[in-house]
Amino acid sequence: MHLSNEELKRYSRHLLLSEVGIDGQEKLKSASILVVGIGGLGSPLVMYLAASGIGKLGLVDFDTVDVTNLQRQIVHGTSDIGRPKNQSAFERLKEINPEIKIELHNQALTSENALQIIENYDIVADGTDNFQTRYLVNDTCVLLGKPNVYGSVYRFEGQASVFGVEGGPCYRCLYPNPPEPDSVPSCDQAGVLGVLPGTIGMIQATEVIKLILDKGNPLIGRLLLYNALDMRFNEIKLKPNPNCPVCGEHRTITELIDYEEFCGVSKKQGAKQNSLGEVDVTKLSNLLKMDEDFFLLDVREPFEHDLSNIPQAVLIPLGQVKDNLSKIPKDKKIIVMCHHGGRSKKAADFLTASGFQDVYNLIGGIDQYAREIDETLERY
Repeated sequence: MHLSNEELKRYSRHLLLSEVGIDGQEKLKSASILVVGIGGLGSPLVMYLAASGIGKLGLVDFDTVDVTNLQRQIVHGTSDIGRPKNQSAFERLKEINPEIKIELHNQALTSENALQIIENYDIVADGTDNFQTRYLVNDTCVLLGKPNVYGSVYRFEGQASVFGVEGGPCYRCLYPNPPEPDSVPSCDQAGVLGVLPGTIGMIQATEVIKLILDKGNPLIGRLLLYNALDMRFNEIKLKPNPNCPVCGEHRTITELIDYEEFCGVSKKQGAKQNSLGEVDVTKLSNLLKMDEDFFLLDVREPFEHDLSNIPQAVLIPLGQVKDNLSKIPKDKKIIVMCHHGGRSKKAADFLTASGFQDVYNLIGGIDQYAREIDETLERY
């Protein structure tokens, strides 16, 4: 794929590098990269890959832009709130580089479509934030023989590696089994430093480019660890696991599995089913309307309570629940709420283990309550 005069000018700083040059830039133009998740990691990934001249970029995302995304998801802007992330990213990337081809996959990556989507790309860059999709991306890449450029972030820490390359480990070699459901808080539960995904996402973009150019020393067999607070990088050597079920010597996974079940996540995405120890927002609304005698415990942080709250709720942040058990009645039904339901589930489990008999977690938290019951509440 030859470069046009316009491309020769656009990529002139690349062409000056002996490691890139015209041949390398033509390799970039010929390459096709799939980025899964256009959020915190995906934003810098797609922007720098577009600017570098990747010939075809595929974007997988089915979410819409929320105001809380804008602290770190820099491919989106304030005017994009409420719009599909893929469409927002498409317009921004075309502004960065109109020369590239962009394919939009406006859907979740699943066991039913992953092979069909990923087989059309040379490399996959994983910008997802949940374990079931990470294992799905990993297994699909191993089965198809595609490199998987991995990154993840948590609060002030991030990590990156390259999986699925012949002779190197895969994600399952590092993490054979997923963590227990809800044991690892998401960004909306634990928070994340806004610039952190930018650092890790740019490392992923760098690794993608190095793989295409076949230059340098990629993160194959190495897990790069980054601590933003200490401004420190560390590295862990990784080896393929001969007993890995997907890339080992005696493979037991030869086709895609049910990753929701494997990770302990409900198969019915977004289902609002009641179960023992849970109530939904409709039930809570009815209890409030009937003026039932129960205790509504809000375990969010004070600033979150100031942004949006249910007046009947008593605020005790999750980290202070243990020291304030005397403020929580044992003779009443207790409903625990937070932003989306993760922290409140931890609090409900702790209260139950501490001898409280009638404890329930509010499914979906105050965010769900604001969407379905009280639209006057501020969503954040």
